[in-house]
Amino acid sequence: MSELLLELFSEEIPARMQARAADDLKRMVVDGLKAQGLEVGAAQAFATPRRLALVVEGIPAESPAISEERKGPRVGAPEKAIEGFLKGAGFASLSEAQLVKDEKKGDFYVARIEKPGRPARDIIEEVIPAVIAKFPWPKSQRWGAGTLTWVRPLYSIVCLLDGKVVPLVAGDIVAGRHTQGHRFHGNAPFEVQGFEDYGRKLKTHKVLLPASERAQWIAEQARQLAKDAKLELVDDDALTLENAGLTEWPTVLIGTFDEAFLAVPAECLTTSMKNHQKCFSLRNPKTGKLANRFLTVTNLIAKDGGAQIVAGNEKVIRARLSDAKFFWDQDLKRPLDEMASQLRSITFHDKLGSQWDRVERVAELSFEIAGACDAVPEDARRAAQLCKADLVSGMTGEFPELQGLMGRYYAEVAGTKPEIARAIELHYKPKGPSDTVPKEQEGDAVAVAVALADKLDTLVGFWSIDEKPTGSGDPYQLRRAALGVIRIVLENDLRLALMPVVQRQLTTFLARTKVKDAGPAALFNGIKVHGQALDLLGFFADRLKVHLREKGARPDLIDAVFSLGGQDDLALIVKRVDALSEFLTTDDGANLLAGVKRAANILAIEEKKDKKSHAGAYDLKLLKDKEELALAAAIEAVKQDTIAAINVESFAGAMRALAELRAPVDAFFEKVTVNADDPKIRENRLRMLSEIRAATLNVADFSKIAG
Repeated sequence: MSELLLELFSEEIPARMQARAADDLKRMVVDGLKAQGLEVGAAQAFATPRRLALVVEGIPAESPAISEERKGPRVGAPEKAIEGFLKGAGFASLSEAQLVKDEKKGDFYVARIEKPGRPARDIIEEVIPAVIAKFPWPKSQRWGAGTLTWVRPLYSIVCLLDGKVVPLVAGDIVAGRHTQGHRFHGNAPFEVQGFEDYGRKLKTHKVLLPASERAQWIAEQARQLAKDAKLELVDDDALTLENAGLTEWPTVLIGTFDEAFLAVPAECLTTSMKNHQKCFSLRNPKTGKLANRFLTVTNLIAKDGGAQIVAGNEKVIRARLSDAKFFWDQDLKRPLDEMASQLRSITFHDKLGSQWDRVERVAELSFEIAGACDAVPEDARRAAQLCKADLVSGMTGEFPELQGLMGRYYAEVAGTKPEIARAIELHYKPKGPSDTVPKEQEGDAVAVAVALADKLDTLVGFWSIDEKPTGSGDPYQLRRAALGVIRIVLENDLRLALMPVVQRQLTTFLARTKVKDAGPAALFNGIKVHGQALDLLGFFADRLKVHLREKGARPDLIDAVFSLGGQDDLALIVKRVDALSEFLTTDDGANLLAGVKRAANILAIEEKKDKKSHAGAYDLKLLKDKEELALAAAIEAVKQDTIAAINVESFAGAMRALAELRAPVDAFFEKVTVNADDPKIRENRLRMLSEIRAATLNVADFSKIAG
């Protein structure tokens, strides 16, 4: 088995594209080799600013020989069918095919194809140029007079199989064994013999090949410099990886900026230095406040110890932070209410009105649901009225990622109540599956109300104009909004019935906005609103299944609870599911499930035979056997006990009540013949089976449960 080493050496590759490009190179080369019959071993791909590299172990000497038989068309088949068969088999004429006699189905042709194995070297010469030609860069360019395209001009290719050059050709580049190191500190060409030699010589020429090693080195240098300055590094893994993608031999240096800039919120300074100069921030470990120092990463080993590089960065940082301070000072001259009034001129969606229209809806909904979140309704409404105001500020115009946070700062400077200011910042949360949600018990009840209202309004609005997620397409991130509602409700254990909220918001929305094709009948048609609400609740159910399945819950149990109808309180649904799941792990639960399913199966068979339903109350006078009487008593008791337990949200109690059915159901099926000779007795016993199901329906629809 041989080793394949491939390097594609070019001008600097954008850092954001490197990791994906390395993965694509590995996938495309390995898949290409396997498609040609080469089953290869482990593969590793690497990316630096100037190169993509790949090493593949376990390359066999050649692909295996193939013996293949393909059945062709019948004798006398249309000419097109014959032509397709010959082309697929690689035959020039039918004389190369074999004729098979078949008296029953008719004579037909067969192609017996023998393909000898091919040397791995030949296959590699074909696969890699094809990969280069089809490489999926987000953007690529052509240079010089050639036809080859790459993300940046491609200068050389190293391709070695077991240390020997594979002289493949891509564009006008012939592969060899020469490459170059660091642009400034190792740029002389050198030869490589294999992957181990390649990695060792790259390091000698000031190139660290693995991005993980460059990132680790950056982090170690940064922490040490911070420690030496008696400061603390503001960790930023994404920034570390980005700097690793900008350097092949990273060196970290420390610089200073004017203390006057510290009057600007720390996040503004940190974001400005990160976005514009890829610099790390430092803070005072004693106070936790930002320090007027920064760390910059360079790809140079400076003779003056980096003094000139630091001076240049300080100059640029000073200009960038001056911009940030200007935005801050200018924004403070305008009250948030004045900013909010400008939302009238910003379109949210052409069918859903302006951002001002949206804020009005969110404000009213926040007021309505505040009680469920233990928030002061007036505070929730006020926070919602201001929550989007900073969208028109200069700071968020420059740094959109600071929206919400800047609104909080502007509100705090104006003396707004702390809970309202916090709600302005937190109402966007959670922004993704790993983000936190605002917590009522942490004093963010107002934020909980506004965050819920904001996401519910988004969902209802797009639902009303039939802009729903389809397949993998979700341009308005409605799945994320629904999951946000679910997480906020569950993690705060809120009692919030969604159906009336959604219906009320749909009606309010349709009444206040001019929606195309929404005439008076559509606006006030309760049936239409109810249908849209049910559809949206179904969407919530699907998202809840995904959320709970990721946490180990069974989706069939969610179906069993949702099937009861009227289940729009997410927290209670989860409590039901948890209690049902625990119950079904017990002997009583498992046996009762089997009994209920047996009863349902018998009913289905007999109702199909009788062509009528046997649902309805049974006649106590027709109960003769003691097992019938015991089951009847258990059914009536369970109905009452489960309803009583559910009314006080004691789902564990409801399950304990259900368990009382297990023994009478088992005894009934063991001792009683359902299909009795007497038609009245048979009808009565079938109705009793329907009542078993009716008794369990207070808790869940057992027919939806697997097993």
